[in-house]
Amino acid sequence: MKLIKGILVVIILLFMLIMGIAVPLAYIGTAVFLLGLFLSKQKKNGNIMIKRPGLITAAGLILFLVIGGTFVDTTETADTNNSKQLASTTEQKDAAEKAKKIEEEKDKAEAKRLEKEKQEAEQKAKEEQANKLGLELVTIKRVVDGDTFVTSDDRKIRLVGVNTPESTTKVEEYGKEASKYTTSKLEGKQVYLQKDVSDKDRYARYLRIVWFDIPTNDMDENEIRTKMFNADLVLNGYAEPSTYPPDVKYSDSFVKFAREAREQNTGLWAFGAEGTTKGDLDSKTTASSSNTTASSSNSTNNNTNSSTSSNTNHSTAVPSNSGSESYKNCTELRKVYPDGVAADHPAYESKHDRDKDNWACER
Repeated sequence: MKLIKGILVVIILLFMLIMGIAVPLAYIGTAVFLLGLFLSKQKKNGNIMIKRPGLITAAGLILFLVIGGTFVDTTETADTNNSKQLASTTEQKDAAEKAKKIEEEKDKAEAKRLEKEKQEAEQKAKEEQANKLGLELVTIKRVVDGDTFVTSDDRKIRLVGVNTPESTTKVEEYGKEASKYTTSKLEGKQVYLQKDVSDKDRYARYLRIVWFDIPTNDMDENEIRTKMFNADLVLNGYAEPSTYPPDVKYSDSFVKFAREAREQNTGLWAFGAEGTTKGDLDSKTTASSSNTTASSSNSTNNNTNSSTSSNTNHSTAVPSNSGSESYKNCTELRKVYPDGVAADHPAYESKHDRDKDNWACER
């Protein structure tokens, strides 16, 4: 019986120790329980301090269970509440992140929509400006030489107002370089074409200005310098200005750019002040025209038929009573005027203007 009682006491003490780890305050009951055991032992030894020490032992056990049970419930409740609170916090955090993500996606969608609208507005504005300036967007299929190329729809385009050295049927100094430069700048690219006055030349080539981008003002010098390919050729010394009325819209700009390039010996101007091909800055052409005009004027004043001086290669110019000049054919006319003459020139005759472009005997 004593053995069973001892085992029971040991079990109760172990339980109290283990339970006390979770709820330390329950050790108060353990202390009371141990006090009751101590008093019971003293009573057995004849040292009666309390008549019924078993009640103290029982009270200690009950106290232990009450305190332990109460605090265990409280701890569990707190843990449960903490878990619920943590779960709630996590859910709130997840909900906040989800809402934030949705808001960011909305912002991105709105930004994308606004960007698309902006691009569409810019494209529309560019199209309106292109239509206003008469610009046509084309793709360049291949380059023929420095001043001629073919578009993707097989139209042959001749650049207006400029002349690059020849590099096909004959080769002039710096012609190959000009052709390579034009190829590097244009072939396979999209550009804008602009007509001056004439649509085609006598070789059925379309006469056009080439713009890399749409100018806001097509007469602004800075935009001509930076956006127009015709001007680019002249500025970089790959072409000379070559004016053929009535296409004179940009002739003054081209001459100005050519003089700048010539002063710096850029490109074809490095070979001399005459360049390497025909152009507006050629002094020989100017001198020939001046000599011819003087000869014609003298013949008119004397009202006699005579040929021009040896400076004009003895052409057969015959002044009429009205003061105009008459030539038998284009061969004779070109001896005096190598590039032909415009409709407002005294030497112009419709019989020499076969393509009816108001320019007689052009080359």
